[in-house]
Amino acid sequence: MIDLKSVLSHSSSVVTRKTGNEYVLVPISDNVADMDSVYTLNETGAFIWELIDGKKSVSDLIKALAEEYKIDIETAESDVLSFINKMKEYLMVK
Repeated sequence: MIDLKSVLSHSSSVVTRKTGNEYVLVPISDNVADMDSVYTLNETGAFIWELIDGKKSVSDLIKALAEEYKIDIETAESDVLSFINKMKEYLMVK
């Protein structure tokens, strides 16, 4: 269960490539890229992705997003939790 104190890191079974302000995420299974499951992150998703480092808490991510995009904490919390839950569903973060 994810809460505001949770600290996440990128899964070792995903390869990332940055293209401009976006990221492309490619899951790896048995040392082979799963090209049927390629994900693209928009600028906001890429910003959150870059913050996930195994050190920052979810609360830290929320504060950084609110500050970077000049949005209220409630909106930032909703956006970050939604993003994290999707990434957990796709096994991109642990």
